[in-house]
Amino acid sequence: MTGQSSRQSNGLRLLDAFSCAGGAGMGYYLAGFDVVGVDIEPQPNYPFDFHQGDAIRFIRDYGREFDAIHASPPCQADCTLTAGTNRDRANHVSLLAETRDALASTGRPYIIEQPIGKAVMSRSLVLCGLSFGLKVFRHRQFELSGLTVPQPEHPSHQGHRVRGWRHGRFYEGDMFAVYGNGGYKGTIAEWQEAMGIDWTSDRRELAEAIPPAYTRYIGENLRFVESVAA
Repeated sequence: MTGQSSRQSNGLRLLDAFSCAGGAGMGYYLAGFDVVGVDIEPQPNYPFDFHQGDAIRFIRDYGREFDAIHASPPCQADCTLTAGTNRDRANHVSLLAETRDALASTGRPYIIEQPIGKAVMSRSLVLCGLSFGLKVFRHRQFELSGLTVPQPEHPSHQGHRVRGWRHGRFYEGDMFAVYGNGGYKGTIAEWQEAMGIDWTSDRRELAEAIPPAYTRYIGENLRFVESVAA
């Protein structure tokens, strides 16, 4: 395997499949993993070793070489957020089942991440930005195999408001909606701060990312599992 050079090795290796620009990968890195990403699209801002190619095939070919695997397959076919806004949604094919089969074939602990939606998956864990002091709600569900992660407290949304225009009225707020371009959803700098991401300033990459705090939390629990197994 060849790819972009990585930061320093941390021992345990994690494959970040469907990596995009590395929101998930950064969290695992901060938790102490040596991260390798794979994505069908080029990701010039990805901060670790990167391989461009089919993620499911890569999992089947190389997944056993890693201590654990994280996968964030494309969500447009299942995501509630895009149900009424994505005109091409009917043309998207869910890769969730095929991804799960590939992950299971490796025998390694794995994590599947998806937005809250219609995806048929075991919801082992649901995370919200408020649980980590972030300025985004950004709920995400995770299916876990080979590890368990405690469900953190989910603070009430009461008293928090997303800043932006809605129905012709502008609302001030302490939270940001990190997606799309309309409704004054915030500057790039505000999005970076809200998400806890500083290595990319690309708006699309920020919109597609998950906050590294989520996978850092999962990764810290995963490292405990790996240390016990060793």
